[in-house]
Amino acid sequence: MDLFSVRIDKPADMNFILGHSHFIKTVEDIYEAIVQTNPSMKFGVAFCEASGPCLIRYVGNQESLVTLAQNNARAIGAGHAFIVFMEGGFPVNILNVIKNVPEVCRIFCATANPTEVVLAETEQGRAILGVIDGSSPKGIEKDDDIRTRKQFLRTIGYKL
Repeated sequence: MDLFSVRIDKPADMNFILGHSHFIKTVEDIYEAIVQTNPSMKFGVAFCEASGPCLIRYVGNQESLVTLAQNNARAIGAGHAFIVFMEGGFPVNILNVIKNVPEVCRIFCATANPTEVVLAETEQGRAILGVIDGSSPKGIEKDDDIRTRKQFLRTIGYKL
């Protein structure tokens, strides 16, 4: 078995969701979940089929985001992995509806941080072992940091 990582290739401020599913209809169901929850969000989804023709299935409403999803899915290459890139919203806007898609098994991350996907590869194929999401902590927040965090959440409209 070989262990290695693949860095998610994306613009620095772009959010994405990486997950694991179990069925070919994943792309259609994720598409429907997103547009029913946030119809103005632009997104692209790619899914690595794990049997039959083993194709990268895809869908979305913005070609550049679909291409980004396809390229990252190809680089990851792990069966039943899916990736969603988005603009005009945040993962928190759609995360629960994606988790509730019946064939979604797990979410590895939902982030805009620089991310590496840790993979194992055998003769059979690849598996996602986990992700390295952003950087390690540099300390514990102080009172000023708490005030800044709370103000930020109110500035972007997530808290009143």
